[in-house]
Amino acid sequence: QVQLVESGGGLVQPGGSLRLSCAASGFALDYYSIGWFRQAPGKEREGVSCISSSDDSTYYSDSVKGRFTISRDNAKNTVYLQMNVLKPEDTAVYYCATAPLPSGYGCFTNKYEYAYWGQGTRVTVSS
Repeated sequence: QVQLVESGGGLVQPGGSLRLSCAASGFALDYYSIGWFRQAPGKEREGVSCISSSDDSTYYSDSVKGRFTISRDNAKNTVYLQMNVLKPEDTAVYYCATAPLPSGYGCFTNKYEYAYWGQGTRVTVSS
């Protein structure tokens, strides 16, 4: 079955960087949308970034645009989220998710379009 495992979270000072990884198994990344979401305490889960394996297009929320970069390594069945210039408001549990994607489509930005989720990795940005 489809499994997603996130890693790479931790405690970092403001202005620092982290790279999150999402290792996928049970399917081939070539045919799916992969998204990163985050959920801070008391807040709803929000979309951060996604990538389409169909056309390699990407999406970033306004709050992370210019600071975060999503990428994928098909050989390793892994998607990465490079997070730079981290801010305290980036503190959250980060989740990756995947869903089948029709050929030629861009990635899904809505959390309700994703069928499979990882367990999350915690990111804390604090001095």
